[in-house]
Order: sequence, then C-alpha cells, then structure tokens
Amino acid sequence: MAFEGFELSQITVPDPAGEVSLRVRHGGSGPPLLLLHGYPETHMMWARVAQGLADSFTVVCPDLRGYGGSTKPPSSRDNETSSKRAMARDAVNLMASLGFDRFAVAGHDRGGRVAYRLALDHPAAVAKVSILDIIPTGEVWARADRRFALAYWHWSFLAQPHPMPETLIGADPEYALFRAQFGGAIPGFDPEAYADYLAAARSPSVIHGMCEDYRAGAGYDRLLDEADKTAGKKIACPVQVLWGAKAALAAWYDTLAIWREWADDVQGQAVDCGHFIPEEKPDETLALLRGFFADGR
Repeated sequence: MAFEGFELSQITVPDPAGEVSLRVRHGGSGPPLLLLHGYPETHMMWARVAQGLADSFTVVCPDLRGYGGSTKPPSSRDNETSSKRAMARDAVNLMASLGFDRFAVAGHDRGGRVAYRLALDHPAAVAKVSILDIIPTGEVWARADRRFALAYWHWSFLAQPHPMPETLIGADPEYALFRAQFGGAIPGFDPEAYADYLAAARSPSVIHGMCEDYRAGAGYDRLLDEADKTAGKKIACPVQVLWGAKAALAAWYDTLAIWREWADDVQGQAVDCGHFIPEEKPDETLALLRGFFADGR
C-alpha cells in the first residue's frame, strides 16, 4: 500500500490572495525533506520512493496549489496566483506549520520549477535542492524551436486564454492529459497513483488549475527567470540535477551546463529512463536522492 504509515491531511497556509488548503501526506523521521510533484499528476507520483526516504527523513508530500486535492486559487490578470513563486510561498508556509524553518526539497517537472524558485526566493529555508528532468522555465522559452513546438506542444496549448484549453480537455481528460502526451509511460505508473491522477483530472477546477499553471509559466515565471538571470542571482545551496536519458533534456540540452549558470554547486547525471524518473526508476531515484541529501556538504 502506497505511503503506509504516512498521515494524510489538509493543511491551511496563509496567502495574500486568501488562505490555501493543501492536501498533504507526511511521515517518517529525521531531517525534513519536501517532495514536489509535476504535471499532470499529484503527490502520489512519489509513492514508490517516499517510503524508502521516510527511513531517514521526515518526508512531506503536498499537492501543489491548483492540483489534486489542494486549493484552486483565484485567477489573476498576471497569473501570479498560479505562479511558481506563489507555490514556493505555500511550501515555505507548509513546512513552517510542521515546525521546519529549513529543509531539503526535491521536485519533478513542475515541482522542479517550484523547487528552484523556492531556493531562489527563500535561500535561508532551503538546505539542498534536487531538480528532476527540467531546465529553468526562462531557458526553455529562450531555446524554443521546432522540436520543442512539436514535442512539448502542451506548453503553448495549456497557456492559451481561458476557456479554450479547458473546454477541449474537459471533453476527455484522460486522453488529453495522459494518453495523448504520455501514453507510453502509463503502464509503468503505480495503479493507485494513476487512479488518483485521473480522479483529480476529471475535475474542471483541476483542469483550470493546470492551465493557469502553464499560463503563469509562459508569462510571470518566465519574466522572473529572465530578471534573475540578468541580475546574476543564483541558487545558494547545493543542487542535484537528474534527467531521463531517454527523454527530451538528454536530446536537446547540455543540462548540467545550463544549471551551472544558475548555481555554483551543481552535480547530477542522467538516469536510464524517460521523463517520469521516480516512477520509471524508483530504486535508482531513491538511491540518488538518499545519497545526495545524506551527503554532509
């Protein structure tokens, strides 16, 4: 059973736009470790890894705002309410509510974008950060080309103005969000986790939340990244970067070189799988995360 021994709860955190309720699982003992999920999933994507990490860490797994069982924030003209900055605020407030002012964080996909924004905006709170299968949002848009447009078409589609993408996705959420984009990966998902993803994805408010996330990525998040890079702002803590050897990052980018423009202390490697690293290679992911976060540097 996934997350056996973990507590499932709704935790309310403050926010300028109104309180945010986050669906959270947490368990284990030891130093605090926050795990952040990606699109189009929920915290259940960590089901095969969290149990092993809980032997050494106090593991906290929330649904990001807009996703799963967490608050769907009100839309804002600039999409700040769905930005990675807003999600990072949630993370800091969540961990503080559990008694942790400083913690480690790992994020996959959209969760990785929250993780590096968290490290940039709240350096005193983040001890170490592991970022799985992304490069910074601003770098993605700056390098967008024909390959990106064809393979990552959902970035532009989801960012279109409401209600066009919401309407089209709502006609068949499983096809639009999973089978059309990630059909080959689905057989490898934990069945309990996939059922959770689908239950969330059938909610119109979750569909809207995902679209708002990508609208923020195309505008608010991208502009923050560009401003930080121009200012020379860098991640202060040690950074681990993992990427799928069979996924887009390996084919398109020099991933470590890009991240070394954003942090001085960067290590990482490819994992022999596609995009969904913790689900495709849970044992390897567990070993790599455990080794990095246990490292005394």
